[in-house]
Amino acid sequence: MPAPSAAPRDLATPTWSVRLGACAFLARPAYIATEFVVGAATTGGYSFVADSVSRLGEVGCSAAYCSPRHDLMNASFMGFGVLLAGGAALLSRPLGPWVTGLLLVSGLSSIATGFAPLDQDAALHTLAATPLFVAQPIALLVLGAQLRREQPVLGGALITTGAVTGAAAAAFVLAGDGPAAGALERLALWPVLIGFAGFAWTRLSRRGR
Repeated sequence: MPAPSAAPRDLATPTWSVRLGACAFLARPAYIATEFVVGAATTGGYSFVADSVSRLGEVGCSAAYCSPRHDLMNASFMGFGVLLAGGAALLSRPLGPWVTGLLLVSGLSSIATGFAPLDQDAALHTLAATPLFVAQPIALLVLGAQLRREQPVLGGALITTGAVTGAAAAAFVLAGDGPAAGALERLALWPVLIGFAGFAWTRLSRRGR
């Protein structure tokens, strides 16, 4: 009697590292809720359309504006940065070296941003945050290109997301403190969370490679 054939790769149980890495990526969209929790506590008026995310992490308070939950915001920059870097390391085989490296840089950038509130040192804050806005869209584009043949729908979605977030990041920089700065920044950040969570979901039914 012939030996039973091995299970198809797509149906095989994912490795423990892939499971943990996928869970880290799937948890990251919860970051969006953190912004709303912190934003709801601000005094003096805060706009998700006009004001940057970084203002939620400002430590100082004045009669004009205060973010009492700034510690939560800065901790979220660090915590979700750890999830990004750690998840990328655990998913390094399916992500590939280039995407893994870009996401490690992004995660470290997010962590550094939490240590450098905007109102304490604007130049340091900008230096810490910039790699995140550059590396994440590139990572999406590269990953999407890698997946185009194997998973054309997911690959195309990641490429589109990378293009949109990259354009939004550039527009955010050019807009400065314009009336849509907050909306542009969130368009550069939030879809990335969903894109990599979608990729992670597909990995849970695949063997890590």
